[in-house]
Amino acid sequence: MLSQLPKNEGDKLNNLLVGLETSDDAAVYKINDETALIQTLDFFTPMVDDPYTFGQVAACNSLSDVYAMGGEPTVAMNIVCFPACHDMSVLAEIMKGGMDKVKESGALLVGGHTVDDDVPKYGLSVSGIVHPDKILANTGAKVGDKLILTKPIGVGILTTAMKEDLVDEDRSNKVIETLIHLNKYAAMSFKNFEVNSATDITGFGFVGHALEMAKGSEVTIEIDSKNVPILDGAVEMAEMGIIPEGMYRNMYFAEKDIEVVGGVSQSLTDVFHDPQSSGGLLVSVRADLAEMMADDMKKNGSMEAKIVGRVVEKGEKYIRII
Repeated sequence: MLSQLPKNEGDKLNNLLVGLETSDDAAVYKINDETALIQTLDFFTPMVDDPYTFGQVAACNSLSDVYAMGGEPTVAMNIVCFPACHDMSVLAEIMKGGMDKVKESGALLVGGHTVDDDVPKYGLSVSGIVHPDKILANTGAKVGDKLILTKPIGVGILTTAMKEDLVDEDRSNKVIETLIHLNKYAAMSFKNFEVNSATDITGFGFVGHALEMAKGSEVTIEIDSKNVPILDGAVEMAEMGIIPEGMYRNMYFAEKDIEVVGGVSQSLTDVFHDPQSSGGLLVSVRADLAEMMADDMKKNGSMEAKIVGRVVEKGEKYIRII
């Protein structure tokens, strides 16, 4: 849809460092030689029943774009759609969840806007800052890099199964823990290592966002299917056909650009397309730094930091799953 809009014009374009062209996580505008503004916005409908938890998940997802650009969130504003006839204590719990995650990020919640709507939706508009020379984008992956993923995937499948009471309490708790974990802790390592490219894994799924990185960088990304962290039960549910609607769109979007090699099962490939409500960071870093960076991420509190693939010369396909 954005391709149908007229292009931006004017002198301010000279300071627009990241815009619409690369399907990146946020826009970046240069303020001066030391500071650039990161601007992002995201909101969605509930994927869990508990309103406080939903608020936490939505806030984590919105804040994640700033971390993926190498920045630090500074201020956030609520975006709320909520039915006026509904219990307002539910909305209060949603916003409490969001505010607690904003506080954890170190940013300030400074207001927002609410619209009467039949379907509840919540998220944040987030502003952050980054040094103009330290911006991370999804277009900088270099041949020889290794790829680090900082959260397990499979939350879309499992939250779908949770709505049908197909997931036990322990697995459900792990799903929630994953959804509400801030990418702040993994991103702390960006100060200690030179990162070539980064993005966060959200609605397009692991493969979809890896594909954006591969296309933007004009490389092929090889995914080592055995090393990708997957939440317990996700493959099992995929085998049963318990998969979210968005997965089909992700498959259609990516199918012409993917090569699946060897004995990678269809159910495992399905999980790689699973839309993530609040996924981890996918980071492309020099191969000799990858192990040290993964260790550093975990020391900083990241729930996961696994080397899941590598960047090679552009081949026939942008993504190879091996």
